[in-house]
Amino acid sequence: MENSNSSRRQFLGAATTLITGSLLSNKVFGMPAIIDNFGRPKSLINGVQVGVITYSFRDMPDQSAEATLQYVLDCGISAIELMGGPAESFAGAPKNTVDMRSVMPLMRKRFEKKELTEDEKKTLEEVDAKNKAYRAELAKWRLSADIGKFEELGKKYKKAGVAVYAFKPDAFGLQSSEAEIEYGMKAAKAIGANQVTLEHPSNDAHTLKLGKIAEKFGLKVGYHGHEQQTYTLWDTALSQSTANSLNLDFGHFVAAGNPNPLDIIKQKHDRIVSMHIKDRQTKANGGGNLEWGKGDTPIAEALKLIRDNKYSFPATIELEYKIPEGSTSVKEVKKCLEFCKNVLA
Repeated sequence: MENSNSSRRQFLGAATTLITGSLLSNKVFGMPAIIDNFGRPKSLINGVQVGVITYSFRDMPDQSAEATLQYVLDCGISAIELMGGPAESFAGAPKNTVDMRSVMPLMRKRFEKKELTEDEKKTLEEVDAKNKAYRAELAKWRLSADIGKFEELGKKYKKAGVAVYAFKPDAFGLQSSEAEIEYGMKAAKAIGANQVTLEHPSNDAHTLKLGKIAEKFGLKVGYHGHEQQTYTLWDTALSQSTANSLNLDFGHFVAAGNPNPLDIIKQKHDRIVSMHIKDRQTKANGGGNLEWGKGDTPIAEALKLIRDNKYSFPATIELEYKIPEGSTSVKEVKKCLEFCKNVLA
């Protein structure tokens, strides 16, 4: 029995030494994946930080900050672009009476300039009126919001193993006051983000204003684009401020018909702060938004380009294709992450 106990003690001692050594050196074969994660998500793959924009989970019934964090963790992702809704709700923002999930298809239909029925037009008019009133209420709340709540949220996410690299509240639009813009920047800093993102406003005076305010806060402004993206879309903004940057949407860039799409990454890599990835078809092929690997977007080549050139910006999964029956956005984002892992392995 003594020999048995002695052998057991020796085994446990050796195991403890092995694990401790691996924590310190991180070079023990077979251990790094276990020890690095230590039960936490990890989506930094061979030098490429794969993230997700939380807009991808817009179909989920619970849009709270806590539920959003769980969706991210369930996907195994360790860095995100956080939409404003969950964060501002956590900080005590007033609630919108409009169920945005239910009207999103109609709003997208209008955005894409598709023909609307009279009932659809009436519904959107009502939604617009309610949203206008809500934005006024929200803007007022933002001017006295407790920034400490955003710091608390950032710590909560960080403790769970999820970094917030970008923050996207709707506080930076043309209708926003300078005070509201500064609120958005303060909230982003408190959460731990290094950039704020918004749709490119196509307004030179506004990009100049945003760039100069961002400089004061030590943040970057990533301008997102849809099918208006060209090789020169961002040039004026980039010349106005060192803070002005690209939140490139690679899938939309392809759908817009730009030739040799990988060239935009090569040309602008030093001013790209984050890049959305999705698989879209070219206009000639219908412009659809498809499951990854079925469209015309060279996602694999783009990811390898980032890896091989050691570009530092994250590749952000944006789930926009139709979710297959029986699936969920969480399951589909996990598939997208697996796609990235297979490409970058």
